[in-house]
Amino acid sequence: MIDTVYMSGEVQPLRVRLIDCGRELLDDGGIDAVGLRAVARHAGVSHGAPRRYFPTHKALLAAIAASGFAELSEELRSAIVSEADPLARVRRTARQYLSFADAHRTLFELMFRHDLLEGSGEDLRHHSKPLFDTVVALVADAGAETPHMVALNLWTQLHGVATLRVTRSIEVIAGDFDVEAFVAQLIDLHLRA
Repeated sequence: MIDTVYMSGEVQPLRVRLIDCGRELLDDGGIDAVGLRAVARHAGVSHGAPRRYFPTHKALLAAIAASGFAELSEELRSAIVSEADPLARVRRTARQYLSFADAHRTLFELMFRHDLLEGSGEDLRHHSKPLFDTVVALVADAGAETPHMVALNLWTQLHGVATLRVTRSIEVIAGDFDVEAFVAQLIDLHLRA
């Protein structure tokens, strides 16, 4: 029974190692590069070893997406606690969200591909809904009268900006794009509405 692997001087639980290898393959080759056999090969284990943890390809992709949500959640928590002013927390969180999307382009895309991950056995709503609830709380603290609606508007627009930046489409449309100024204007617009 394979429970751990020894890689790069450290022992990791195999499930964690498989997810890490899946993320590496995702970064290098996109979603199509991540298969159970490819992950096994990359992790240096037998081709059947991943099936112990991920019975299907969708289950593996969903576990990778869940690891992305966990990382994004941690980064947003760090951004929130580093600011005392409610408006500054909203701005910092928005910048961190966009920064995460830039740094993890293919992972970010996978995380929000609920259509691709449906039926995986992983409840991704369990991971994405708390992020939205955090945005609702942040905009409420910043004085929004209808925090749920403001958070929904703000998140969809930020996600749109993140997606356009990930695909490098925003430069085609807007040219030299000052994301800091745009995000500040977007937040002010929604919080004053």
